[in-house]
This record gives sequence, structure tokens and C-alpha cells, in this order.
Amino acid sequence: MIKVGIFGYGNLGKGVECAVAKNKDMELVGVFTRRDPSTVKVATEGVKVYHEDSLKDMQDEIDVLILCGGSATDLPEQTPKYASMFNVVDSFDTHARIPEHFANVDEAAGKAGKTCVISCGWDPGMFSLNRLYANCILPDGVDYTFWGKGVSQGHSDAVRRIEGVKDCRQYTIPVDAALDAVRAGKQPELSTRDKHTRECFVVACEGADLEKIESEIKNMPNYFADYNTTVHFITEEEMKANHSGLPHGGNVIRTGVTGMNNENTHVIEYKLTLDSNPEFTGSVLAAYARAVVRMNKEGQTGCKTVFDIAPAYLSELSGSELRAHLL
Repeated sequence: MIKVGIFGYGNLGKGVECAVAKNKDMELVGVFTRRDPSTVKVATEGVKVYHEDSLKDMQDEIDVLILCGGSATDLPEQTPKYASMFNVVDSFDTHARIPEHFANVDEAAGKAGKTCVISCGWDPGMFSLNRLYANCILPDGVDYTFWGKGVSQGHSDAVRRIEGVKDCRQYTIPVDAALDAVRAGKQPELSTRDKHTRECFVVACEGADLEKIESEIKNMPNYFADYNTTVHFITEEEMKANHSGLPHGGNVIRTGVTGMNNENTHVIEYKLTLDSNPEFTGSVLAAYARAVVRMNKEGQTGCKTVFDIAPAYLSELSGSELRAHLL
């Protein structure tokens, strides 16, 4: 059995817990938190909740530690720190900082003889793999990535920080005309505004200036200013009834040509439609946790990404079983 520890018990941590329960070769050893453990109740019967400080004393009890913190401030510190003690998996998703994060984790894991996978989820992660495969197969082509329709947790949080906003769900929605043009192999040049729209469902505080809130949302740099954005003001009851889930998904598409005269056009598409972003992401993390443990036993140490890991390492099945049933 692969003994798994989970650090962080928000939406993602709960998603990982669900995923571990689905994998017959995995056992959840404990959930670790920065909160008072007595205030955290987990879903898995018999599993204890520990304070983060207990991790340093449990290195012999955990085969792989799955980190479920945020990419902005948590993971840049936590992953290198715990890579010196455990085999680690994280879902760091700040694309521009991945090289820096990789270097920090690789140094810590290499010194400790541990194996780590960073930036593991669906984007970066599964989408990254499919971009790579498509680029290799169609070197003469163009990449497109569309996200949604789904809840952007980061954008929702940004709106909640506006004065007068009590709650918000923000949906990222692909523009159908852009998606259809790409799927037709037309290779259009698309701006940020051309590819996606944003839709906000906002619960405002009593007496708040709704026009001011809407203006602040639509003009927020780096979040909404570059998009066509629609703002709906709704009640708390409507929010609970219609927007309590965390769906997401998207498409990775590459269009390219082959033939000596580029006479043939091809479209490669990978699509995800997710009822629960954190539960799907947790499922990806669990699969790569298996890979990390196997690679460490083989002496493959340091930091890895999804590009470095053969698919067979992800599966509970043996090589002969994979060849017989999935090849």
C-alpha cells in the first residue's frame, strides 16, 4: 500500500481524499493542517488530523505527501521545504514561475534523495501533456487553449475583495465562434477578448453601490479589463441554489498541416468537462503520487514534471496488464 499524507484540507485537499479512496493500492495516513486539528473533520473513517508541525516526526510513516495549498504564497515555500523530507506532489499553477519553482524544489529534493512532481493537475498537467504530444505530431501548426465554461476561483476571489461585495462566482466561457473557427482548421489569430468572455454572479452587501461594483469589476486590470464581462446581481439564496458547485473544463486544440505541399489539414483536440474542478485535480495528483513513489524506489530523484514521467508509472496495473488491455 502507498501511504499518503495530505497537507491542506480545503476544496483540493478534500478532492485528493476522495481520489485516494478510489485507488485500491493507496492508504490515507493523515491529514495535516495549519489550523487547530480539533476544528477539522475529515470524511475518511479512522484517519487522524494533525497539525503541520507533526510532519517532521512522521517521515517514516508517509510514502508521499500531497500538498494542497495555494500557488500564490503557500507552495513556493511549502514544496521546497517538504521536498527535503518527503516525496512530494503539488499543483503549482503560476505558469510564469514554474521554472523558478522547479529549480527550488529540484535542489531540495536532490539533496534529500526524494522525488517530487510539481505543477500537476489539468492545466498545467493534462493540458500540458496534450500540448506537447500535439506539437510533436504536427510540427507545422498552431496551438489554442480554451478554458471553461467553469468557475475561476481566483477571479471570484478578486471580485470578493471589492468593497460592497459579499460573495461572487465568476465563470470563464469560451467564445463559440472562435472555438468553431479553430476546430475548422482555419488557424485564426485570436486576441484575449476574442477567445473568452467572463460572467460574474455577485451577491452585494445591503446598501452597496451596484453601479460602482460593476464598474470596478469590468475595469479590473489583469482580470476583467481585457474581456467582455457581464455582471449579474443575485441573492444569497440564488447563489446557494444555482452556483454552489465548482465545475470547470476546457479544450486544448492544435491545428496543423502535412504533405509536401501542405495539402492536408488536421485537428487534434483534448477536451475536459468537469463537474468538480478540485476533485478532478485531486484525482490527477493521486495518480502522480503513485508515479513518484515508484520512481523514488528506482532511484530517480529530484524534481519532475508531467513531461518527465512515463504513463505506465501512473497506473496500478502492471506492464503486462497494460499491454493486454489498454494498448
